[in-house]
Amino acid sequence: MSKIATLCSAAAVALLAPIAAQAETTYIHAGSVISDADGEPSGQATITVTDGRIVEVLPGFAQPPADATLVDLKDHTVLPGLIDTHTHLSGDPGGDYWREAVDPTEWNTLVAAKNARLTARAGFTTVRDLGSGGQVMQSLRRATAEGLVPGPRIVTAGNSIAIIGGHADVSGFTPQINEALATGFTCTGATECAAVVRKASKQGAEVIKITATGGVLSQQARGLEAHFTDAEMESIVTTANSLGLKVAAHAHGARGIEAASRAGVDSIEHCTFGDDAAIAEMKRNKTACVPTLMAYTGIRERLGQGVYTPQVEDKIRATLEVVGQAAARMHEGGVELVFGTDAGVFEHGRNAEEFRMLRELVGMSNREALASATTRAARLLDMESEIGRIAPGYSADLIAVRGNPLSDVTVLENVDWTMVRGRTIE
Repeated sequence: MSKIATLCSAAAVALLAPIAAQAETTYIHAGSVISDADGEPSGQATITVTDGRIVEVLPGFAQPPADATLVDLKDHTVLPGLIDTHTHLSGDPGGDYWREAVDPTEWNTLVAAKNARLTARAGFTTVRDLGSGGQVMQSLRRATAEGLVPGPRIVTAGNSIAIIGGHADVSGFTPQINEALATGFTCTGATECAAVVRKASKQGAEVIKITATGGVLSQQARGLEAHFTDAEMESIVTTANSLGLKVAAHAHGARGIEAASRAGVDSIEHCTFGDDAAIAEMKRNKTACVPTLMAYTGIRERLGQGVYTPQVEDKIRATLEVVGQAAARMHEGGVELVFGTDAGVFEHGRNAEEFRMLRELVGMSNREALASATTRAARLLDMESEIGRIAPGYSADLIAVRGNPLSDVTVLENVDWTMVRGRTIE
């Protein structure tokens, strides 16, 4: 090959070679920074973010280089993005259960994308979504990760796992329609339940969600106690753990809570009627409680308006009498409480109203409430080295508010600025 040909060939290779992307750097001037729920506000500081990760946090307002983006939050407190460990992004509130037979999966995907942005703008930069159909949340998880859709980081369970005819199994229609709408995620016996867990994992679940007891908003009128047998739940947990997955158990009734904790689930969702025996079992097994108190607010706001069927209203009235009582006893008894709201039962974007309820109904301090939605939630998700704090190497999941949430956690109901993975959410 001639020298000229060699040069031309080298030039062609250089043109075809991928061009290294220039690092994107953002300087954030914060009036104060709360790096950790256990710490105190820092005073004026500069947070440097490069390619979606926190690089450093320095005192004062550092001058950014010419090629960096500057975010001016000198009048704000900047703190870690909040984590809601119980959401349903693909649903909006209401008792119209018949929509399962009307709305296609594609519609639910659009609803979820809308709610993802609302959730992030409200300051929640990570959510654990515990129940959706098809591949809706798996697809949205990818879209938010790649920046195609504005929204939080998503940890999804996909479909919930239920007993046949239990909460999360389709009911309320004729047998033929119930069968046509069935998710394929019900099971009977330990062997079947293990197979369904494996199926969920195969379809992209990052956590396993089971409905360990009856539910308030499902159409059965059979109460809120235990559904799975001990052998079935033990099989679910063992199989999930073998696949590197944790298990979240929807549970209202005390014996269902106790049985799920004994089987080794990682969190009890709702915890509504937990008694002393259930609390003791949870403490023994280090099972977290996710109280979802805002769910009852959403339900209460629609009660008596013809939104819910009579059998559902009966269950609602039974639960409204005890909202927060079990969670308060669990808090006093040393069970770890983790922030989760059941958003979708109420309007997405109102998630932070849960903080007020944690303080007023459960007795948590401002600091404990903030920790429940940052460090504690990150630990439940096995992401404590990625989110929940502001520190070098962590994902740039940040929010800004006016005021100090350690003095009044309700200031988190008004978030002025959100960054997820280094991207500002508009």
